[in-house]
Order: sequence, then structure tokens, then C-alpha cells
Amino acid sequence: MARVLVLFAHPALHRSRVNSRLLDAARKVEGVTVHDLYEAYPDFFIDVPREKQLLLDHDVIVWQHPFFWYSCPALIKEWLDVVLEYGFAYGDEGTALEGKRALTAITTGGGAEAYSPEGFNQFTIRQFLTPFEQTARLCGMTYEEPFIVHSTHHLTDDEISAHAERYAARLDQLVAESSTREEQP
Repeated sequence: MARVLVLFAHPALHRSRVNSRLLDAARKVEGVTVHDLYEAYPDFFIDVPREKQLLLDHDVIVWQHPFFWYSCPALIKEWLDVVLEYGFAYGDEGTALEGKRALTAITTGGGAEAYSPEGFNQFTIRQFLTPFEQTARLCGMTYEEPFIVHSTHHLTDDEISAHAERYAARLDQLVAESSTREEQP
């Protein structure tokens, strides 16, 4: 069975209403491995060989995190810097991730309308996520449409539950699509 790896990073998960529910939903999807980077590496000393093996063992890589300062929490950036090495993830011999798929799953405090040329933030989410998209492309991966939950500070419990269900369905779809792609000649 094809596998999806959720690389999760939230430096204050105990204060998160939305990411914690998304994480719980992800853990229930068959074929999904959840890897909490802050739990695994509270000291930021990343076990690079372990992380590379996780990447090799999975078909889809999901970077799940809150959208902090138009980017990601520091541990995701550290992970990108030390794990996606030249000769492994990119470069002449760096083909280990070729053909895999990647996407970001993020939560934002701001509403969707704030992320437009006319909105408060003046750029779209997709524009802010360009470094993730280009990282995936440099590594020979296909970058999928991001999963986004907006206005997290204003969501009701029922709305959070609906987003968690939508996230689980998206992950389940990725598992199914990956399995189908593997079976094709």
C-alpha cells in the first residue's frame, strides 16, 4: 500500500484548537504516518538518516503546520535545510524524491479574503507558499494543491470538526491516488 508522511510541526500544540484536531484526524487514516517534528526533535538536532529513510518509505510528503509569519515554524525550515541535501534530494545524483508528491497543509488566523492582492496581506497563500512549491520541484516532486484552514481563531467546534473530516478525506484520497499510481505500468 502506498504511504503518506505527514511532517507535523507546531511549537505550542497544547494551545492549538485546530492543528491538534487535524493531527488527530490524520492519525486515523490508514496509510498515513504522522511524524511530529517538535516531539521528535525538541532540541532541533534532527536525525538526518532517519528522516531520509522516512522520505524513501513514503510516496506523498505533507508539511502540516500553522502559517507563522507568512511561512512555517522554525523546525520545518531546519528540517528542509538539513534533510533535503544535495546529492540526496536534488543535484546530479539527488534523485531520491523524484516522482513523489508534496503538499502543504496549513492553518491561518486570517480569513481567506486577507490573502489576495486587494486584501490585508496583499499576496495569495499560493504566492507565500512558493518556496515550498519550488523546493518540491527542485527535488523532482509534484506539488499538490495546498490544504488550508483559514480564520482559525473564529471557528466553532463544529467547523473545526468539518475541517478535520475534510483533511482526513484529502489524506485518504492521497493514499488512494498514490496506490493507483503505483499499480500503473
